[in-house]
Amino acid sequence: YKMKILYTKNKKNKKYLIKDTEKDYHSQYGLIKSEDIKKSNPGDILTSNINEKFTILDAGFLDKYFKIKRGPQIIPLKDIGSIITMTGINKNSIVLEAGGGSGGLTCILGHLCKKVYSYDIRDDFQEIVKKNIEFLGLKNVKIKKGSIYENIKEREIDMISLDCPEPWKAINTVNDALKIGGYIVSYSPTIIQTADMVNNMIDNFLHLKTIEIIEREWEVIDRKVRPKSVGIGHSGFLSFFRKLS
Repeated sequence: YKMKILYTKNKKNKKYLIKDTEKDYHSQYGLIKSEDIKKSNPGDILTSNINEKFTILDAGFLDKYFKIKRGPQIIPLKDIGSIITMTGINKNSIVLEAGGGSGGLTCILGHLCKKVYSYDIRDDFQEIVKKNIEFLGLKNVKIKKGSIYENIKEREIDMISLDCPEPWKAINTVNDALKIGGYIVSYSPTIIQTADMVNNMIDNFLHLKTIEIIEREWEVIDRKVRPKSVGIGHSGFLSFFRKLS
């Protein structure tokens, strides 16, 4: 069955993911019967037992993505967006990541790309990634146990993302795996790690840029228009490189 999304029609803008349409759905705004959910079409208005109105839609990829299991911190969407646009990855791309964590980037790459190889040294993290790719129905992600500091078996990779403590230790193995013209993206929480990565890159890589993205969301309610009190500040530094030879 397809998952569904319920949006409240009040000013709270609450969103609820319905994973199983065979069951009644309970929320703080009341109960929606399974029979009403199953016979509804996208855009229909459903009314709960306490007279709260919901709009029902088919769940899209991001609706499901926001419900993935979390363990270690994931790379925020603001940073993932830059990884995608700066490297130009697409449905024909074969990509590799080191440091799968909870699989946030893994899942986005799996949704967009032809094939994804996800390396990690920790079994507990890889179990979370496996559950998340299964939940999202991704069939093109290969989970691999191992250290990319030591060995990468794949070749002719279009883009490699490094989210690990000492990414400069993987330069030689990454160089062997990446095709000429391919991209490396290094994601580090501190500027010292970032500087060490940039300063240790070998001659056949061009350092394109290092950036930090700060996102500030605004609250717009009638004439109450201001930045939200809580936002996403620093998450990590992104360094982009391209293999020239």
